[in-house]
Amino acid sequence: MTADNVLRRLASRQDGMITVDQALLAGLSRDQVRQLCRSGRWERLLRGCFVPAGGLAAAALRRARIRAAVTSLGSGAFAVLGTALELHGIAGIGPSAEVHVSVPVDRPRPQRGLAPWLVVHQLTVGPGDLAEVQGIRVTSPLRTISDVILRVDRYTAVAALDSALNRRRIGSEDLALLPALIRGRRGAVAARGYLAEADGRAQSPLETRARLRCVDGGVPPDALQLEVRDGDGYLLGVGDLGWRAPRVIAEADGRDAHGSPEAVFADRRRQNRLVNAGWTVLRFTWADTVRPDYIPWTVRQAISARHPT
Repeated sequence: MTADNVLRRLASRQDGMITVDQALLAGLSRDQVRQLCRSGRWERLLRGCFVPAGGLAAAALRRARIRAAVTSLGSGAFAVLGTALELHGIAGIGPSAEVHVSVPVDRPRPQRGLAPWLVVHQLTVGPGDLAEVQGIRVTSPLRTISDVILRVDRYTAVAALDSALNRRRIGSEDLALLPALIRGRRGAVAARGYLAEADGRAQSPLETRARLRCVDGGVPPDALQLEVRDGDGYLLGVGDLGWRAPRVIAEADGRDAHGSPEAVFADRRRQNRLVNAGWTVLRFTWADTVRPDYIPWTVRQAISARHPT
């Protein structure tokens, strides 16, 4: 098998990334590696880590950067914070160009400027705090959540907690351990309040944000993922947020889940069934959650219309 074939197989298992050591083991010389970079065929990500120039989509390049950062910083390095959330598939923190990696506290911290997108930390970890995702060392889901909720605002923290619970990266028993894990750390007082608001029934950060706006606006929903059935028990639809007595449902219309034509048609059919069954259906987007008063005001108006004074 030629060196090119060997490296292509390795790259396919490593998000497109190749290390210089792997290139040498495959039969390339250091001069050949340098020539690949000079000719523009390879792009250097970090010391000793390369990808094909222009050959990766944005999502693949992002993953290659994470892998390169953990690899290049040595055997004791691991992904942390938002980058660890991303690797575990936990939503809540918006897209970021930064890659967050920690190195052991007993090693000199690398100088800044390794790459504009790389942020190097030195976090103390204990037994059980580390895991591996597709060969990349990373803080465990529970440790990641405990680190993140100390550093972000309430809406982001609750959204991350909701996502971790919903996607079963942590369980209710893990949630009970978090107060002890964050005790005495900066931000712990606020973070304990975030824990009380976590609800794994939320299926997206948008649902979490809409719920919190309602809570803050004095109209908290009394049900999440509310199933509405007809007299024969047939499921008419499931509402993201529900107020049973006035028969009001609020839907969080995220672009990913509701953006395709098929999803739009399905939403319309479901809404028609719910309206015909006597329910008021409200629909909110991410932009609506940016305004503190809009969602609770709209819900309050809908409830008042069903129960006029």
